[in-house]
Amino acid sequence: MQIFIYLLYICQIEPINKDTIVLDDKDSMILKELIADSRLSYREISRRVKLSVATVKTRVENLEKGGIIKGYTTILNAQKLGYDVVAVIEIIVSKGKLLDVEDELAKNPNVYAVYDITGSSDAMIMVRFRRREELSKFVKDILRMEYVERTITHVVLAATKEDPRVYI
Repeated sequence: MQIFIYLLYICQIEPINKDTIVLDDKDSMILKELIADSRLSYREISRRVKLSVATVKTRVENLEKGGIIKGYTTILNAQKLGYDVVAVIEIIVSKGKLLDVEDELAKNPNVYAVYDITGSSDAMIMVRFRRREELSKFVKDILRMEYVERTITHVVLAATKEDPRVYI
């Protein structure tokens, strides 16, 4: 163990991601409460984590300013709203225009995730539609995009877990 620590000191190894923020216990407790229910008042959070209301308010504001808390939203049940067709679409892009294609796809409200990926495809998107015909039209529209060479569409049969929250 001492040799490993010594090597870290000599090599001056830096964190992999300089943007990563290490949270203290108080911030973690506050975030856990907000993850469970983002509608909680500062007063209720302070009662649960045993900190003053002013401390909770200041820490939440700092977490917002620091980009840890990106926003607040309501998690909807897409299936109950009629969005029964979920697909994962791999996209192969030509001529180094990956970011342009991704930016354009991200504008579509049916696209709920856009990823750069490794492997034989360049990007992967996740989409929701009410009907298969809408998905079919969307895939054909993607294929008409100038720098898209090919798509590989996977229709989701069942979701065992789907949760956009980050747990700490």
